[in-house]
Amino acid sequence: MKGQKNKEILIITNYFPPEKGAASNRIFSLVKGLSESNYKVQVVCPLPNYPQGKVFTGFKKKLFSKVEEEHSSVNRLWLWPSNSSNKFIRLLSMLSFSFSLTLFMIFKKTPKKIFIQYSPVFVGFTAVFWASILRKKIILNVSDLWPLAGLEMGLLKKGMYYNLLRKMEKFCYRKSHLIIGQSQEILDYIKKEGVLTSLFLYRNIPDFTPLTIPISAVSKEIKIVYAGLLGVAQGVYNLCTHINLPKHIQLHIYGNGPESENIKNCNATNIFYHGEIERELLNAKLHEYQIAFIPLINRIYGSVPSKIFEQSRVGLPLLYYAGGEGETIVRNNKLGWTIPVNDLNALQSFIDSLTSEKLIEFNKNSVQKNTIKAFDFNIQFKELTERLNAI
Repeated sequence: MKGQKNKEILIITNYFPPEKGAASNRIFSLVKGLSESNYKVQVVCPLPNYPQGKVFTGFKKKLFSKVEEEHSSVNRLWLWPSNSSNKFIRLLSMLSFSFSLTLFMIFKKTPKKIFIQYSPVFVGFTAVFWASILRKKIILNVSDLWPLAGLEMGLLKKGMYYNLLRKMEKFCYRKSHLIIGQSQEILDYIKKEGVLTSLFLYRNIPDFTPLTIPISAVSKEIKIVYAGLLGVAQGVYNLCTHINLPKHIQLHIYGNGPESENIKNCNATNIFYHGEIERELLNAKLHEYQIAFIPLINRIYGSVPSKIFEQSRVGLPLLYYAGGEGETIVRNNKLGWTIPVNDLNALQSFIDSLTSEKLIEFNKNSVQKNTIKAFDFNIQFKELTERLNAI
């Protein structure tokens, strides 16, 4: 019985299916893997609302929802949803879920081990605070370095609020028994904070078997695809209005987010917006394109876009325009081309010189082979479960 209790785990996350995106996909893969490793998994998350900022149909007017799903029991808690650009409104939204989470932690019986998705800061702090009070074993998943990332993106300024977030961040690090980071930069940053907690690198490697790359006829027409969040950090709308595409090159955009309406109404030549589609359908459609585009407005320390691993896995060579550790990963593993972040002239120059002959440099089969060899979900997950079992 004691061993069985040790195989129970609670996962607290701000994002979970049916929501889409890197965080949701990563947490679902974790839940599935833990379930298949004989863990009894519980999930606590908000009522689904991301990225639209509105509670999904089927969950509206609910304060609480508990459903037994295939790999876990999922507890969805009330929040006041918002994707507003107003910082105060977004803070209230995060605090509303923190309030619901506090009630859950106080009144519900929870397992000894609790896996906490750190970002957003207030949600992560609330979860760590109560898990610490209740003497739980805390596994902290750090996918980005808030508040540092907010400072680098211009969303935060140094002052009282920033200092408060820093104190909350350090508290979460100190109280954790294992810290998982999605990049080596994240782990290096945490080490510099003087944290003695055990650290583990856990990249956003997807858990799916890629389809066989179909044989396609050589064409002078080149289709580039962007598939992901359409947010301020990605800057896709700005690129749509500043990059000139030659007649033989098209940019196709999939996704949702704060910039989606602007992109939808953008009349730029050779740019097509397709909205948001299911992940399985998207992975199948990606074979229609020759290059996957991965941009960020600025290099964000600690950030490694999950699209690197997902889109190279289906065989798409990458056009990487985001800098940082991700740039090194793309270059060292021969997954595509890298352009200095925020250098529009260099990006335009690359596009102007792009021809079907240039695609031979990184063909689809070699890109897929390289990423499968370098990034194996099962090997990484096995190492993670060994760490979890040892806590």
